Amino acid sequence: MSEIDQQAVRGGQAQVVEPESYRDSIGTMDQTGKRKWVFPKKPKGKYTNYRELVSYILLIIYFAIPFIKINGNPVFLLNVIDGEYFIMGQPFYPQDFFILTLGAIASLIFIIVFTIAFGRIFCGWICPQTIFMESIFRKIEFWIEGDRNKQMRLDRQEWNTEKIWKRILKWSVYIVISLIITHIMFMYIVGYEDVLQIISGGPFANITSFIVMILFTATFYFVFAWFREQVCTLVCPYGRLQGVLIDKETINVFYDFKRGETRSKWRNGEDRKSTGKGDCIDCYQCVAVCPTGIDIRDGQQLECINCTACIDACDEVMEKIGLPKGLIRYASEREIETGSPYKFTGRMKGFAVILVLLLGFQGFLLSSREEMEAKFIKPAGSTFFVRDGKIINTYNYTFLNKTNSKKVVTIKVIEPRNAEIGYSASDKITVDRDKISKGTINISFPESQMNLSKQNITIGIYDNKNNLIDSYETYFEGPFKLQIQ
Repeated sequence: MSEIDQQAVRGGQAQVVEPESYRDSIGTMDQTGKRKWVFPKKPKGKYTNYRELVSYILLIIYFAIPFIKINGNPVFLLNVIDGEYFIMGQPFYPQDFFILTLGAIASLIFIIVFTIAFGRIFCGWICPQTIFMESIFRKIEFWIEGDRNKQMRLDRQEWNTEKIWKRILKWSVYIVISLIITHIMFMYIVGYEDVLQIISGGPFANITSFIVMILFTATFYFVFAWFREQVCTLVCPYGRLQGVLIDKETINVFYDFKRGETRSKWRNGEDRKSTGKGDCIDCYQCVAVCPTGIDIRDGQQLECINCTACIDACDEVMEKIGLPKGLIRYASEREIETGSPYKFTGRMKGFAVILVLLLGFQGFLLSSREEMEAKFIKPAGSTFFVRDGKIINTYNYTFLNKTNSKKVVTIKVIEPRNAEIGYSASDKITVDRDKISKGTINISFPESQMNLSKQNITIGIYDNKNNLIDSYETYFEGPFKLQIQ
């Protein structure tokens, strides 16, 4: 944090305070380490409306995706248990793990670039913790217990009839919402059909799944009913990561201390500029609406999730007293200090280039991914046998169809060309979409042309148009021949 951010201007003179002292008295913990419960005021304004629109769109996507299919496949499924993965309806397998890993690396770099440029905007606008907390659980709390003042009064009063029924109602709704979120989350893992089957079977028919769902429901309930903003301030690693990535060029929610200081209460008809007073009237509305309980006027802080609630609260006050909006706004620290416009730094450009290259390489891997994967393995302990002047080897084949359409394939020996294939059934092998087909073939080779006891062989699989789909290199065994010169 810069020296300017560590200044509290009072009485026209700058007084430097200890870097963390103000946060102990304003955040979610007091100076003794005891938690201070945050009762944020219900926000309203332009940014709040935009953020709620984004939240509702993402919530609809979250609840809808498990039920959407493309070509009969889930649009998104990560079945770690059975090793089934679907992204945009395309099946992925453990053999494609490197593509998924590269995608995860590209996503991480994207988050880094985004954080360098725009700070923790992900936390305030897209993070599931924030969306569930502010767009579902907090709204339920406002609906049952009222706004900030009513919640604080209810918290202080004795456990009378009003407090008991309101708390029981709120906790009951929280449990139901947590159950729904848990079931939807499991649909992303095993599919909605299996989840509905588990539900219809009852808890005793699927005791393990039932216990797991109860544990996850309890976790969601604990997080959103009690732990809340502590997830962002104490647990989430992204909050720690931003401290390394953010610099003076990063766009964040900032308080314009040059315009706001010195703070003073509002008096009608007063010429604040002539008396050395800033535009901040010290109304604490920015603190009242903050979901993590900080004072944005004390500079950029780890607890700030860039939710913009303080911007809307401050703009509303500025509009009422006839002063320009933007005392708290999206800006970079350098812009606040010097008034210079935002610029795309060299560090941002470097990460952006790396991101583009990674995305391009991943796109190439996805586009060039083989339609089918073939393997030909000799059975364990098997060897060759000779019949009618030909050496015969047996192979077990495994075909994996990675496409969304049925494939009819034929096996041919690419090298050596004079090898022949004997099928246990038809030479036309059908492999259903997203399925594995297994079988056995015999490959024969003239004994007179076998010069080595073990030689390389390449086997290919071809579609019904005689196009090579995949090939596999293995070895062919024959009798040992002693070479005498």
